[in-house]
Amino acid sequence: MTLFSKAPIFTLALMAFAATIRIAEACTRVLWNDNDFAVMVGRTMDWPESTQPILTVFPRGLAREGGKAGADVVVADNPARWTSKYGSIVATIYGIGTADGMNEAGLAAHMLYLNAADFGPRDSGKPGLQAGLWAQYLLDNAATVVEALKLFEGVQIVRVEANGHNANVHVAIEDATGDSAIIEFIGGKPVIHHGRQYTIMTNDPTYDQQLALLDKQDFSKPASDMPLPGNVNPVDRFQRATYFHALLPKPKTEREAAASILAIVRNVSVPFGAPYKGFGIYNTEYRTAADLTAKRYYFELTNSPSVIWADLSAMNVEAGQPVRTLNPDDISLSGNVIGGFRPSPAPF
Repeated sequence: MTLFSKAPIFTLALMAFAATIRIAEACTRVLWNDNDFAVMVGRTMDWPESTQPILTVFPRGLAREGGKAGADVVVADNPARWTSKYGSIVATIYGIGTADGMNEAGLAAHMLYLNAADFGPRDSGKPGLQAGLWAQYLLDNAATVVEALKLFEGVQIVRVEANGHNANVHVAIEDATGDSAIIEFIGGKPVIHHGRQYTIMTNDPTYDQQLALLDKQDFSKPASDMPLPGNVNPVDRFQRATYFHALLPKPKTEREAAASILAIVRNVSVPFGAPYKGFGIYNTEYRTAADLTAKRYYFELTNSPSVIWADLSAMNVEAGQPVRTLNPDDISLSGNVIGGFRPSPAPF
């Protein structure tokens, strides 16, 4: 069956999806784990306003409480508490948690919006972890996807609100071996897709439904005249990222690998002025890329002219070192910004 003959089926499915969804803030994650050079991952952060991202380097040995969102107590009964085992570099969100980041062992985590997320009623028998700290909890305590999934079983994720937005989220994780997992809460229960094959992630519908919609498309014989989903909704971005991901040429250098992953996340970014707001889809605020092999983290604010990066492996994250931060909202920043990080109070 050709792509043209499958299009009506896909259109009907997408219309049904659009009729049921209330809001679908856009983000995209792309993992490249089969290039024989480096494990690379990229993401877009798409949101209706600034998430106030601050690039933050956390050392090992930090005492955390998972029941607080800034000064607010979100989980009063049995909050999760831990001391970080691994240092990390992250992009914070609203000063209450981590939206994206990587730790010194090469585990990366990405929090994306999922309207269908349902964490279920609070079970005080499990330590409660406010959703904004979900990614940071995994980065603090796990070196691999397998470790992170096991660790995750011991806590309950609790919804939190920030700036009037509920943290209806799902999380993607991957490690330096190329292993990957997508974690969603549907109907109060965790649904986990674990395996190297799970490389692309956007937003609603649920991951099972995204895979079913993707299966209705035929990208087996890519050509320059092949019709390709080109809108900014999560389904089109999922399929477009999948198509271009399959065509990536093998890189010879890290520069080529980073450029390749950033090229795809730019392709699925939401431009300023695109049809959003009423559709619940918002323009891209920033893009990141992480080399999990070299432990290098790239960041690109969409209203700044340059990509910046920092090598986590070159930063001292031993216990007792200060938290260090860098505000990326500075158009003078360019290239390697490791020297721009300054000691700062821990945001959480």
